[in-house]
Amino acid sequence: MYFKQKSNVIFRNYGSFGYITDNRNFGYKLTNSNEDYIGDKILSETGSAFFSVLDRNPQPFDELVTKINKIFTEVDISTIQNDAREFYLALEKDGFIVSGETSRECENNDTRFLYNNLVNNTVKKSLNKVVKSSERDTQDFFEEYFKGKPQLTNLHMEITSKCNERCLHCYIPHEKKVNAMEPSLFYNILEQCKEMNVLHLTLSGGEPMLHKDLCDFLQKCREYNFSVNILTNLTLLDNKILQEMKANPLLGIQVSLYSMDSNIHDGITQVKGSFEKTKNGILRLIENDIPLQISCPIMKQNKDCYDDVVKWAEKYKIHVADDFVIIARYNNTTQNLDCRLSLDEVKNIIKNKSLNDINYLDAIKIAAEKKRYTTPNDYVCSVCHSSICIAENGNVYPCAGWQGYIVGNVKENLLNDIWNNSGKVNYLRELRNHDFPKCIQCKDKNFCTMCMVRNANESPTGDPLAVNKYFCDIGKFNKKAVLKFKEKA
Repeated sequence: MYFKQKSNVIFRNYGSFGYITDNRNFGYKLTNSNEDYIGDKILSETGSAFFSVLDRNPQPFDELVTKINKIFTEVDISTIQNDAREFYLALEKDGFIVSGETSRECENNDTRFLYNNLVNNTVKKSLNKVVKSSERDTQDFFEEYFKGKPQLTNLHMEITSKCNERCLHCYIPHEKKVNAMEPSLFYNILEQCKEMNVLHLTLSGGEPMLHKDLCDFLQKCREYNFSVNILTNLTLLDNKILQEMKANPLLGIQVSLYSMDSNIHDGITQVKGSFEKTKNGILRLIENDIPLQISCPIMKQNKDCYDDVVKWAEKYKIHVADDFVIIARYNNTTQNLDCRLSLDEVKNIIKNKSLNDINYLDAIKIAAEKKRYTTPNDYVCSVCHSSICIAENGNVYPCAGWQGYIVGNVKENLLNDIWNNSGKVNYLRELRNHDFPKCIQCKDKNFCTMCMVRNANESPTGDPLAVNKYFCDIGKFNKKAVLKFKEKA
């Protein structure tokens, strides 16, 4: 009998316990909902040792027993055999590992992501029994175990600020797009992430494919078993990068596609020919079964045709994130907001979505229902509670788009020290809903999402507490749409 870890599983050893999870918290959403997601599981110290001898290649059971025996030298081999067999079969039933009578059978039982399996919005079931994931996610567990002490599970790295496009709405001023991260700094950060048991990395730019060492970076991420998302325009995709992407089953891509009209897309990127290159890149990822999500921010330039992107993507079962959240530049300049929808345009978009997308209002209602139970003492958002970002020069900042609020630099201090001891980080962590009294009293608050980077970037002084009224009004529109729908029902 052979056993191996499933390809979509992440394992971290904390010494006193082990933690295994599938990639559901970090991979991009598919159009088939989440029916085949496994969930997560806590392992005892012994169970963690048993799991640690597994890897992504099939191994004979006797070989695994020998490795375990080297850890538990005082336990007789027959006891280890019985305990290991029972443990592995239980984990296989839960969906975290696979087995087979031969190495090939074991490998074949590890069903991987295939676009051809996305039929009629349903993923074909695996041969193995899969336990449905619970509502409890990774961060809930860490919150409980570490008694509220924030644990870094997600790191966003901007490996280069250089970009080959000039997108009208970009929150990074183009004159700032000049540098690339030194490989030694990247690998140093990666080692620190490994020590801190980080689970997920986002690599972005600028355009990350402009970095000459991207493939080497991705290879090291794969060796360390990191879940990885790459934010890219795909215009520079080549065979070498494609093959490295395929090698990591925990990797996904987010790409921006603004319109199926090349003139409109190229007008937004300000690069002629970018539409064809991006579309062809998307099709190549689909051909090679690399999971991806399309980002299609709605702005003045594409407000009448963004839905064509959604319809085109549906043919390939690709999820499209389409919204109208355009934020100001991180240096507090607002020229890029010239392309942001007016409130009347937003109202029309919400109306059209309500009429044409049966899931749109349901999503708003579900989110509003959850917010009913928030209290004035709850956190405002997850900023610096589970994630943080690093620019190509080593500057650390709270979240994507908030590069103007520097909380430290990894060239000067360890990431762990910045995470735990930065005064600016701790200031953000101490903020609660009650620090936004206007929002606490607002009757539409359940239909609105507070975002401090939106506040800070649009505030002349960079104040994260300066509530942005534009998004308050959008919350009102959402509430009215839901109430109108209820009246009709």
